[in-house]
Amino acid sequence: MAVAVVVVIFTVRQERLNVLLIERAAEPCKGQWALPGGLLLEGETLDDAARRKLADETGVSDVFLEQLYTFDRLGEGRAEVVVSYFALVDIGRTRLRSDSDWRPAWHPVHPTPPLAFANERVIAYAEERLRNKLEYTNVVYSLLPERFTLTRMQQTYEAILGERLDKRNFRRRVVGLGIVRPTGRYEKQGAHRPAMLYEFSSREPMVL
Repeated sequence: MAVAVVVVIFTVRQERLNVLLIERAAEPCKGQWALPGGLLLEGETLDDAARRKLADETGVSDVFLEQLYTFDRLGEGRAEVVVSYFALVDIGRTRLRSDSDWRPAWHPVHPTPPLAFANERVIAYAEERLRNKLEYTNVVYSLLPERFTLTRMQQTYEAILGERLDKRNFRRRVVGLGIVRPTGRYEKQGAHRPAMLYEFSSREPMVL
């Protein structure tokens, strides 16, 4: 049985949730955009394949990565089973491949271009999982740099949820949960007074 792995790689870019897509350079679906993925290599585990695709496409590996769902055959692909993963990356750390073929590019999740292999189903499932995880985990650590302002953290939440959040309530909640702590350092923001920089209490997945 042919098994493939696809990885939904999310980032926040220009205050919008983006996903990494690859422009296919061969059939099937040549010229269309699709999620990074492919068939398993000989002796490779599912997790190893997902980590390989993540590192190949973004240059990072020490980020949040989780198995998402197993789909029976997607679109015109050769695989009978497609195991999906999703990952969260800070765009400032990524280095996309510069190859002329199989071009990678970030695209806003809403809207994505027409996708090969019914990949819109996979992205929608991953987006729903991510939104749910905001309620009970610290997964946004993987979307932010080591130090950040609470304004930037709130913008990340808003990009994922697609809605504005009350500033005071947001800050009270994230500080009260203990997932972030002040660093004692500040960031100058234009004509405004410097903003406190925060860091995550843990940069590992944590259930709240």
